[in-house]
Amino acid sequence: MMRTRPLKVALLGCGVVGSEVARIMTTHADDLAARIGAPVELAGVAVRRPSKVREGIDPALVTTDATALVKRGDIDVVIEVIGGIEPARTLITTAFEHGASVVSANKALLAEDGAALHAAAESQGRDLYYEAAVAGAIPLVRPLRESLAGDKVNRVLGIVNGTTNFILDKMDTSGAGYSEALDEATALGYAEADPTADVEGFDAAAKAAILAGIAFHTRVKIGEVHREGITEVTAADIASARRMGCTVKLLAICERAADGKSVTARVHPAMIPLSHPLASVREAYNAVFVEAEAAGQLMFYGPGAGGSPTASAVLGDLVAVCRNKLSETTGPGESAYTRLPVSPMGEVVTRYHISLDVADKPGVLAQVATVFAEQGVSIDTVRQQSRHDGDGEASLVVVTHRAPDAALSATVEALRKLDTVRGVASIMRVEGE
Repeated sequence: MMRTRPLKVALLGCGVVGSEVARIMTTHADDLAARIGAPVELAGVAVRRPSKVREGIDPALVTTDATALVKRGDIDVVIEVIGGIEPARTLITTAFEHGASVVSANKALLAEDGAALHAAAESQGRDLYYEAAVAGAIPLVRPLRESLAGDKVNRVLGIVNGTTNFILDKMDTSGAGYSEALDEATALGYAEADPTADVEGFDAAAKAAILAGIAFHTRVKIGEVHREGITEVTAADIASARRMGCTVKLLAICERAADGKSVTARVHPAMIPLSHPLASVREAYNAVFVEAEAAGQLMFYGPGAGGSPTASAVLGDLVAVCRNKLSETTGPGESAYTRLPVSPMGEVVTRYHISLDVADKPGVLAQVATVFAEQGVSIDTVRQQSRHDGDGEASLVVVTHRAPDAALSATVEALRKLDTVRGVASIMRVEGE
């Protein structure tokens, strides 16, 4: 039997995502009520610019006082889509204190202070849901947190930023340089006016921290995630990858150590074989590859950003939280019982693709091989090619076997000191074997 008294929802933020959440709440009100077991009512919308016309939203609901809105006491659920650390953090904890559960899309805040937010929610008996914080419309948080709760996840490997995937895809398919591909992404609305958070890997690193925490039942902060962006990826890197039967992707990689005693989380560009499922992820799409002991290999794919996809994830959480409200219970909270340490990048075992500009004369390859041997790094393949342009230089490409990242970095530094090495043209990790 459906309850007639509506559950009241406060919306913090009414930009691209917030406005779409409000629209769907209005146009799909009957369906949402049937799925929840009670109507949901948009009771207030906190914004920074109240004078802006917001189609489909009653101006009487609009306020600039977000604090007063979450303190009302009659609000059942607060949807936070304003982003950033403050005032979002204070507003969320205030909502808990005044009786509301929270649905958030705030990856930066959750990656930085998720443990404190979960503790605040638990202390007040409230829900904290955040499916939209990781991969837009792709159901990922809930499968990891609930569907795989009885399994052991060992690895999460994914493309979790649409902007960078669009740029790298364009560089690969059209031969465009980084700047040219970024301009196209900006023109199409895939990149912000200031794309730093995307192209330097901050966005993906926040998502990696969240995913690692859920997958491995431990606490991982964004500062513990190794981060490299795509600004240094060149057309030559893309061409080298193609010659290897690979493509370049910005990957978020979360792994449990082989001995189970630590975890790692990192974001960086990497070459992956064209045969790998992630290699076929095009344009601004996201995909995450999960490896679990019992379930095996799972792949989640779909649009990872944008108003409608993100709103879909927000509303899915809203339905779940409202159902919990009606049954006077809460969903799963933080699971961090393993308390595993996060290993630094230097201890991670990786492979390198190294492109060197070297003197075109006998003995150079032997010198280079000696450096690798001295650092304890085994070479998988090597290719040397003269340039035939009369400058006395050649290109030498080395692909290593897996080794600790610190040893590989030390190898590169030692190579730079060789008189016969004119320069290191590019360095990139190789993943997804």
